[in-house]
Amino acid sequence: MTNIRRQTVLGLKVGQEFVIERRFSAEEVAAFAAISKDDNPIHSDPDFISSKGMKGPICHGLLVASMLTEIGGQIGWLASEMNMKFLRPVYINETIRCIFAMESISPTNRAIAKVVFKNSENETVLKATLKGILPSKSEREILENLTDSAFDK
Repeated sequence: MTNIRRQTVLGLKVGQEFVIERRFSAEEVAAFAAISKDDNPIHSDPDFISSKGMKGPICHGLLVASMLTEIGGQIGWLASEMNMKFLRPVYINETIRCIFAMESISPTNRAIAKVVFKNSENETVLKATLKGILPSKSEREILENLTDSAFDK
């Protein structure tokens, strides 16, 4: 069971944070382009990239933002709203740290989280606010029993 899942089973609290790091490869960016049909040349064409003044190909913003869904998936978060602000480009193979913080939790399990994404220079590249529903006690018991699922490996 992942640490995020374990903390969820125990019950989430305001102020609790989860942190993951990731790098996106050129192959992952190409796969995301194929799935999303986002064929913006900023992700792949050297001439276009140079004309924009970028150091190299950049990752799709929503691919980077998907890091928060890794955490949300482990929590069992049912998202109802996501607001994102993209602040800086994320380059292929750049290490990104995603910090997901529980900001509020209501008695009916409605929650708000703030998420900040930072690059290796500790610059904020993306900020997000999420609203959604956390799992109930009975749903957390189901999550506890899912330790053999593909999402838990």
